Amino acid sequence: MRFLNTILNIIFPAKCILCDKGKADLCLDCLKDAPAAERESAKWIFPLYDYRYPAIKKSLWLLKYKGRKRLANVFAEIIYDKILEELSELSILENFVEPILIPIPLSSKRYRERGFNQAELICRELIKINDSRHNTNLKLENDILIKPKNTEHQARIKDRRNRLKNIIGSFAVKNSEKIKGRNIILIDDILTTGATLNEAKKTLKQAGARKVIAFTVAH
Repeated sequence: MRFLNTILNIIFPAKCILCDKGKADLCLDCLKDAPAAERESAKWIFPLYDYRYPAIKKSLWLLKYKGRKRLANVFAEIIYDKILEELSELSILENFVEPILIPIPLSSKRYRERGFNQAELICRELIKINDSRHNTNLKLENDILIKPKNTEHQARIKDRRNRLKNIIGSFAVKNSEKIKGRNIILIDDILTTGATLNEAKKTLKQAGARKVIAFTVAH
């Protein structure tokens, strides 16, 4: 797979989707202009960018629906720095140490349709970054939180109450012994109402997780 990716990178070299320059699908210079997420969210959720900004909206769409997987690395670089920033405080004040990284899962039906889970791609890139920098004890577990129930796309449901009803009971936990008493970092691409992350947190806490926080690319 690594060899194939190398070949593809040679044939289709990465260019920024905005400035058409550089060696990344979205360069850091262009990201500097992206406004930070300012809409209110739960204190345990840390979104990075404002989803309404065209560059962020377009790049997430390309990652999610067009398979532009290299964008996962770009977002992971930014999220990783944010994780370190928050952990520097949480580790001391709330004993939030040795966290487990868990992506928001897709249902098996949705996974077959898309062929990948964008949140999991970001998580895998986060682990690569962490391994190269040796900054913190961060572990990925993608076989714990699952989504046995196939639900309607949350983005297609406008009413907040119906969003909550749609997502209730949609997650489950496997191998719960791995998370008992452990700190969890949830990763997702977009935060809208927070219904998905809230349901995931509730499911993990019921299975014995100690404390759960979340990071998203945008809100």
